[in-house]
Amino acid sequence: MVAALVAWHRVVRERDADALLALLDEDVVFVSPVVHAPQSGRPKTLMYLGAALRLLNNGSFRYVGEWVGAESAVLEFETTLDGMLVNGVDMIWWNEAGRITRFKVMVRPLRGMEALRAGMAALLAAPV
Repeated sequence: MVAALVAWHRVVRERDADALLALLDEDVVFVSPVVHAPQSGRPKTLMYLGAALRLLNNGSFRYVGEWVGAESAVLEFETTLDGMLVNGVDMIWWNEAGRITRFKVMVRPLRGMEALRAGMAALLAAPV
């Protein structure tokens, strides 16, 4: 398996924010399922992915499929939010250094995306 994916799976498994920071390229772009514009840069991506890891990686989170290319992968996940099964995909691109350069998330169903939006808003508004 590609080093970037091994590192990503470790970040998810261990919920390791320091490892996530090291894995993100300085110019990484994060594309959210609920925020209209792509978010550029390591600080913003770390903020969004860190909050998503806390919200979605709640004991029920698991990857159920993985498709890997030379410099990208699609990882399908399932988790439960507010008692509802939420299904989505993480699309991840990395560079030759093994750092993530682009990260896009898509989520379904609509009620699940609404629960995700509300949960993320609460996490991002809370003091750190």
